[in-house]
Amino acid sequence: MQSLTSFGKLLTAFLLFIASLILFRVLYSQTWMYVFMGWNIFLAWLPYVLSTHLKFYRNKQRWKQVFLLGSWLLFFPNALYIVTDLVHLRDESTMPWWYDAMLLFAAAFAGLLMAFVSLRNVERYLSAILPKRLLQSTVFALLFLGSYGVYLGRFERFNSWNIVNNPAELGLNIFTTILNPLDNFKVWAITILFTAVYALLYYSLRMLPKAFAENNNAGQ
Repeated sequence: MQSLTSFGKLLTAFLLFIASLILFRVLYSQTWMYVFMGWNIFLAWLPYVLSTHLKFYRNKQRWKQVFLLGSWLLFFPNALYIVTDLVHLRDESTMPWWYDAMLLFAAAFAGLLMAFVSLRNVERYLSAILPKRLLQSTVFALLFLGSYGVYLGRFERFNSWNIVNNPAELGLNIFTTILNPLDNFKVWAITILFTAVYALLYYSLRMLPKAFAENNNAGQ
């Protein structure tokens, strides 16, 4: 619990730092560009918060557990999505290029950090239910679904709320893509590429404590 509390404090400081970067940019440039990053950060924060509550629902009714996991999965792509906001980086006269680069990279890193910590929380939760081999396959499946969600957000311009306010169009898009995979090669190519990158980053971050420990032991 102590490590989670420590991470929560660090994450709060990190998000406040990003908010200060956005605020300073607004005041300095007198433009609202990148203010949308605040909303994207909030959406990325939601799956992290939902995942931290999973341990409290372990002994609850099954439908409550399924509802919480479903809500997490619905918002999970938002945390992965922020890295694609790097496409907004451009050289302009109102602000130094390096400042915008720092802001976007910080936001992207924060988004991935929240995504992977939330995924790790879900993985721990599922470890009490699934066998180890099936657990790892499930993690890859979740990353794949999250990556597909990123595609829907970046290229098709859907968002998490469309499952409520525009379910017909969203469902038709997904159904058509699945029904005609060969005609939608670009969709699956991008999704698989994102999945590979996210999986490599996720497992690399998971191995960092062990790598640091090995380096410390080697230096002794």
